[in-house]
Amino acid sequence: MPQSERRQAVVAIDPGRAKCGLAAVSTEEVLERAIVPTEEIASAVAQLADRHGAAVVVLGSRTGSDDVRRALAEGGQALPTETVEEHMSTLLARHRYWVENPPGCLMRLVPEGMRTPPVDIDDWAAVLLAEKYLGQ
Repeated sequence: MPQSERRQAVVAIDPGRAKCGLAAVSTEEVLERAIVPTEEIASAVAQLADRHGAAVVVLGSRTGSDDVRRALAEGGQALPTETVEEHMSTLLARHRYWVENPPGCLMRLVPEGMRTPPVDIDDWAAVLLAEKYLGQ
């Protein structure tokens, strides 16, 4: 798809010490989600940004954000980087996971706050950061 026909997208990062949640999100939909080792974040962001024509990188403001910002700069990241407050993003990501992946049979009887997703949800936290940025 030519660049001119693509929807404007952002690449969001939920930073962490060992792994980062990563998501490409447009104003209309979640385009792609991933969880990558922190040491691979610069190349993963570059690939995702290129694949989806991202205009900006959105970075969560808490744990590991300084290290990720430095890795992006050292990796030659050309896109502007905007910081978004990520207060409660993990809790909200857990809720979003269960909305997108409803529990089966008996798990529906367990209150949502007591359920633990069977997978890491850092990518869902990145989706929420992107949506927060796009909604500003």
